Amino acid sequence: MIVTILGFKGGIGKTTTAVHLAAYLSQYDKTLIVDGDPNRSASSWAGRGKLPCDLCDEQSAIKLAKSYEHIVIDTKARPEPEDLEALLKGCDKLILPTTPDALALDALILMLKAMPQGANYNILLNIVPPKPSKMGEEAIKFLEDAGLQVYPFVIRRFTAYQRAALKGVTVYESGDRMGKIAWSDYQRLGREVLNV
Repeated sequence: MIVTILGFKGGIGKTTTAVHLAAYLSQYDKTLIVDGDPNRSASSWAGRGKLPCDLCDEQSAIKLAKSYEHIVIDTKARPEPEDLEALLKGCDKLILPTTPDALALDALILMLKAMPQGANYNILLNIVPPKPSKMGEEAIKFLEDAGLQVYPFVIRRFTAYQRAALKGVTVYESGDRMGKIAWSDYQRLGREVLNV
């Protein structure tokens, strides 16, 4: 399965989503992260530690892809229209992370307008303030009311993600007391992607 993580805006958790979804998928089959972001955020993350999956850039991916059961692509922010079309054609699942704030939702709507009609995607509410905040629930309702395909759960905001990125590991290995709880959010996403 090829899963593409795509967004028009920076700071919405594309790389965090790519790293953790790939970590989840690697529990089942050999998984590769393709770092297609010019900032090379996933490569920097992996370079500081050890991830449970392999990683390469987009040039190496063509040669390596046949050796993997799952490929997760971390894309650059704001792809060009031709890149967007190629990314859509080349993947089985498209995940669009966004934060629940108005500016990020506006950028998401712009991206959806640029996508071809009938594109298969799911929106993932990411970096959502934990309860008692209702931002995540309100954003899901807003997106559902607009007729958009959105996962019915959120990825909550935890400092464990910053610790994980600094150590070059997944959030469940971060040593943060909330790491395992944060990981449970990505386990839910992984189960949804695999339909298990």
